[in-house]
Amino acid sequence: MSFTGPSMSSGGNTVRRAIEFGRTYVVRPKGKHQATVVWLHGLGDNGSSWSQLLETLPLPNIKWICPTAPTRPMTIFGGFPSTAWFDVGDLSEDVPDDLEGLDAAAAHVVNLLSTEPTDIKLGVGGFSMGAATALYSATCFAHGKYGNGNPYPAKLSAVVGLSGWLPCSKFDFIYLLQFERLSIIAFFNSTRHKSYSFPGP
Repeated sequence: MSFTGPSMSSGGNTVRRAIEFGRTYVVRPKGKHQATVVWLHGLGDNGSSWSQLLETLPLPNIKWICPTAPTRPMTIFGGFPSTAWFDVGDLSEDVPDDLEGLDAAAAHVVNLLSTEPTDIKLGVGGFSMGAATALYSATCFAHGKYGNGNPYPAKLSAVVGLSGWLPCSKFDFIYLLQFERLSIIAFFNSTRHKSYSFPGP
């Protein structure tokens, strides 16, 4: 599936970057379908490895959707391509985040959840870079809009982040904690930000 990213202006010219996502793997619920979670892999990985692991969990009422990130040149690797939800320039907190890539990944999550039944709970989670993308998606939901200002249409009930970080602003984490309609499970252990451990309500 491809996604056309937000418009960028450069000297009066508008450029739209097409982003091609990889294969999506689905783990169907073994019991009554009560929730769907989009699970996002880490840098350099793919949806297949996580779908195999998630299939072994004793959670029979959850449908897992495990997409694969686009293959893109990574600035942190000197332009070497890797599967990644967004570009990373450095591990420093001061480096600007790739908002276009983050918005495209968050929109892809919404697209994957858009055909789910209306009577089930929706969630997003991930590991490492996938956790960062999941937490960014939850921030978009909490704010009601993407980073580019477009409305965020999905209604999330839960977000899970394992060994990741929250892109864009450390203040958004406090905003998320105050958002009562969202269950948060986040275990941060990253070189980009201080470590936190906060189980949601």
